[in-house]
Amino acid sequence: MPLLTGAEPFRHEGGETAVLLCHGFTGSPQSLRPWAQHLAACDLTVSLPLLPGHGTRWQDLGVTGWQDWYAEVDRELRLLLDRRERVFVAGLSMGGALALRLAASHGDSVSGVMVVNPANKMHGVAAHALPVLRHLVPATKGIASDIAKPLSRELGYDRVPLHAAHSLRDFLRLVDGELPQVTQPLLLMRSPQDHVVPPADSARILGRVSSTDVTEILLEQSYHVATLDHDAERIFQESTAFIGRLAPGAVKEPGLGKEGTTAGG
Repeated sequence: MPLLTGAEPFRHEGGETAVLLCHGFTGSPQSLRPWAQHLAACDLTVSLPLLPGHGTRWQDLGVTGWQDWYAEVDRELRLLLDRRERVFVAGLSMGGALALRLAASHGDSVSGVMVVNPANKMHGVAAHALPVLRHLVPATKGIASDIAKPLSRELGYDRVPLHAAHSLRDFLRLVDGELPQVTQPLLLMRSPQDHVVPPADSARILGRVSSTDVTEILLEQSYHVATLDHDAERIFQESTAFIGRLAPGAVKEPGLGKEGTTAGG
């Protein structure tokens, strides 16, 4: 299937400090592209891959699982570690969970973690019914585009395939058990008004990681997809400040680097 316009992965060859960005469940790189472009403008090397099953049609997501999504970001991380001195991982929603697992698995190779409204658990009665329900119902209503800012839209599926949702539930349970292995500096940015991921998920993550350098930022003006919402600029500024503190000299003034490239999937 052809990619949806705007769902293409993004890559930028910048300096010796790199950032791997992970998008969310049923979403696409479009939700993080402004963030990626800001990091690229600061002369950071940036990789924003398209996760398998995403960016085409929801039926394609239904035949993938967490092992496919994680394998993609793990591969990208290894490529960056081979080429750059320092690598940070970041993500939105499920992408935040992917970033946390990368940090837990790769240890000191990862210099820091930045997450926005990270998912930790599937909530509600439907989550408990998924093992059976996924064999009876192919999909349910979508979760994309929870954004407060008028006219801002997330490119994501309007349906959630339940086989993939069941796999996501298993993945979040796995990551929750690995959170104590996360020791890197952590920047967690969350929206108090989030209609997809409740505040309890961020609280659980903050309570279970072993990181001693932890910063929590509240995104008061945004909903779930805060990277496309009113607080987007704050996310960009907080993340570059976080990187600059941990990797002095890595962040250049915006506009001095080369433009990033959108890669076909």
